[in-house]
Amino acid sequence: MAISTADRLAIHELLALHGHLSDAGDFDGMSEVFADDIVYDMTEYGAGLVRGRDALRDLALELGDGNPVGHHVTNVVITATDGDTVLVRAKGIGVTVEGTVASVTYDDIVRRTPEGWRISHRRVVPRRTPLTP
Repeated sequence: MAISTADRLAIHELLALHGHLSDAGDFDGMSEVFADDIVYDMTEYGAGLVRGRDALRDLALELGDGNPVGHHVTNVVITATDGDTVLVRAKGIGVTVEGTVASVTYDDIVRRTPEGWRISHRRVVPRRTPLTP
């Protein structure tokens, strides 16, 4: 099934908004990004599956100064599955207060809700080693 240009733009903006809200610490605004029942897979970081926006907020607060000061989302690829669900793969670049940079891959399931597109599942996979042939 094809994804309309309007839906593609809305999904791109959804991912971009996550970075802005995260950097501002606007946890109330995350309702514009994540579904109520979000499953945020932080297994690669040792935090397991984080379920719900409240638990996600608690994890961010627990990290405190360990949170990046800049979340940048790029290289967004959207694949349709049905009319109300898409798979999205994107790269995330995080900048810390010390100036170090880390790269992750976001594997998202994004679904259309009455409020608009929302991320219902996100798997965060850190990129820790360079390409080796």
